[in-house]
Amino acid sequence: MQRSSEYVDLQVNGYLGVDFNSDQLTAEDLHTACAAIRESGVAGILATIITDHMEVMVARLSRLRQLHEADPLVRETVWGIHIEGPFINREKGYVGAHPPDAVRPANLDDAKKLVEAAGGLARLVTLAPEGDQGMQVTRFLADAGVRVSAGHCNPSLEQLRAAIDAGLTLFTHLGNGCPAQVDRHDNIIQRVLSLADQLIVCWIADGIHVPFMALANYLKCVDFDRSLVVSDAISAAGLGPGRYSLGEHEVIVDENLSTCMDGDTSHLAGSATSLPQMAAKLRDQLGLTEQQVQTLCCGTPRRVLGL
Repeated sequence: MQRSSEYVDLQVNGYLGVDFNSDQLTAEDLHTACAAIRESGVAGILATIITDHMEVMVARLSRLRQLHEADPLVRETVWGIHIEGPFINREKGYVGAHPPDAVRPANLDDAKKLVEAAGGLARLVTLAPEGDQGMQVTRFLADAGVRVSAGHCNPSLEQLRAAIDAGLTLFTHLGNGCPAQVDRHDNIIQRVLSLADQLIVCWIADGIHVPFMALANYLKCVDFDRSLVVSDAISAAGLGPGRYSLGEHEVIVDENLSTCMDGDTSHLAGSATSLPQMAAKLRDQLGLTEQQVQTLCCGTPRRVLGL
């Protein structure tokens, strides 16, 4: 039975050497990863499938759905799927570790294919509002009961407001999925913070993706009940430094658990830190209370999922 105090992670790409975006994902591998995730103190996750060519994403979603149906432990652990892409911003910096050649504008036909392939497991989709003409895809997903999050994007303030009106409710890992150098005032971080009373904002709290000094400032701007922490864990989580896979790419994890893809150090490629490890950092580095940590790592994520 799940305890309400156990952590809930809405963005997990893999764990313990298992890559959820691998075309060779096996039932045994997924079972092993889920068992380790639960042993770590995480009750449930959204397994995350990232940007790739449509036929590849559809195949990976279908495979994950089939494995989910066949294994009770996987069903207990994987509470749904987070589809991150392919409807994101392809510009350098915003695209992050996603393959630019697979990025495409949001469109209803592809959105329907992805949701259908997930077979009812699609719980969250991250997209770029500026690529969603008339916010049609945002509205379609929201009407279908799928949470919509902006991320890897650079919408104007007006586009963000229009997306919120259409059903956008979250922002994916603020402070990441954007260039290292941005306009000092008019940038995606400031725009989201200006709408913090209308969005739930997700953070990667490993101290690498967002320095703790900056995270402390952000948490003064966004109420705790509108903030949550995700791990954005890749297959290195639970293991440590080394070479791992994310889809068809190699990710190198250094001694500080910083990640880079295919030797490109210009951006991070997911996290090698688990959600329980991040919770400990929130207590130790930021001095958060246990209640505050529970809100970020359990309460708000559960509320996002309607639990």
